[in-house]
Amino acid sequence: MTEPMLVCLNGEFIPQEEARVPINDGGFLFGATLFETFKAQEQKILLVQQHLDRLECSAHQLKFSFARNKIEHSLQQLAAGLTAPTSRIRLTLSQGLFDGLKYPEPAECHFLITATDYSELSDAQRESGAICVTAPNQRVNPFSHLPQMKHGNYADCLYAFNFAQQSGAREALFFDQNKNVLEGATSNIFAVINHRLVSPPTGHLVLDGITRQEVIKTAAELGLPFSQRQIHAEELLQAEEVFLTNSLIDILPVSKINGKVVRRCSDWKSLLKTLWMRIET
Repeated sequence: MTEPMLVCLNGEFIPQEEARVPINDGGFLFGATLFETFKAQEQKILLVQQHLDRLECSAHQLKFSFARNKIEHSLQQLAAGLTAPTSRIRLTLSQGLFDGLKYPEPAECHFLITATDYSELSDAQRESGAICVTAPNQRVNPFSHLPQMKHGNYADCLYAFNFAQQSGAREALFFDQNKNVLEGATSNIFAVINHRLVSPPTGHLVLDGITRQEVIKTAAELGLPFSQRQIHAEELLQAEEVFLTNSLIDILPVSKINGKVVRRCSDWKSLLKTLWMRIET
């Protein structure tokens, strides 16, 4: 049975139906929010400090107030109340209440934390892999000068993700004008090319995801060669292995891109499982 959503608004745990934000909240009016998505195994929230470090850096750059101690305490309280085997936790930080277009004065942090049950991918789903399609729209970033943040202005990713779902695929992949892959609507992407792990470089349009960072770190610990470079669409289809990463799916191999089968290298299956297990712990 699905457990009810846990809701914490500004440090206070309340029923879901009582959670409200004012009509002049910047998130409601302009999408002026930052967010992080966490995964919890039973009562342990994974990679908490890494997510909060990124959120704090983003908040500082965009002049959001950020009560880290209060947020950490709320996350600890929330974790103690989790009962599902796996949970999806979303932390949203609002810039505050607006009067016109001028940024509000820094005030006490306005944040919302929610927790819901999350169904892990089965072994069969991981084995069959993800079907991907090319996103019909371009990846844009309203803060291209400050790219490494999770911002509430998410329209391009929402559009691409729903296009993929309506197409019978799991993920939509963004490509640049030269047909180099960037990332997925909700994920980072890796490929194994000539026995080397490769991922597109982060920058204006590619977020350095927390799980992406963990994969790169773990690959180094395991002595696996890795490089960041552009990957052309045709090269992607010839790769020995392609996989997606994010905080919920961890690592998920890609089986098809635009209807074309992606090769699966048996030598890398066990290594992918090793990477996934190390990230989970």
